[in-house]
Amino acid sequence: MPGEVLGADIQGDEAGVVGLAGLPPGQSASSWLTPINARLSRWVLYLACVCLAGLLAVVVYGVVMRYAFNNAPPYVEQLALLLVISVAMFGASAGVRDAGHIGLDSLVRNLPPKVQFWCKVAVEVLSGAFAVALVLGGVEMALSTQGATIPTLGVPEALRYLPVILSGVLILLFCLELLIALFKGYKVVASWH
Repeated sequence: MPGEVLGADIQGDEAGVVGLAGLPPGQSASSWLTPINARLSRWVLYLACVCLAGLLAVVVYGVVMRYAFNNAPPYVEQLALLLVISVAMFGASAGVRDAGHIGLDSLVRNLPPKVQFWCKVAVEVLSGAFAVALVLGGVEMALSTQGATIPTLGVPEALRYLPVILSGVLILLFCLELLIALFKGYKVVASWH
């Protein structure tokens, strides 16, 4: 059933949509991964939104305390930095699954269909390799800073690298799902639609 849409939280609201209950036979490899990834992507988007709202609240609080009361809390800057990292990494991982990353679509669309297919495969493989680098680099940095603490927050310095590691794992899962979908001829439904 090439060209069919495979999604977890959508059932029957678009023509050709296949949901959890109606997976076509022979789709076992993507049948377990797609519902999991759809939920993970949605949750990570919600988490990024919560972090963004928290960032807004922390920055406004810091500005008000500094300029209105001349009493700037020392932890605001470090907490804001941790929230910025979280928003960026979680938003980027969800963007990978929803194909929201930057691409040269105008160039690829003018290529023959077979070359377009292999360009998409190359993008997913390179994105997966980047995800592995994120995980390995994040783990290495977390281990190298495990004895230190963020002074104004009192939490381990390694906490800064948790969003990087988590987003690397998510990007790897999403790339795997997209690769399976490419080779099986399915389109992955965006989680945020």
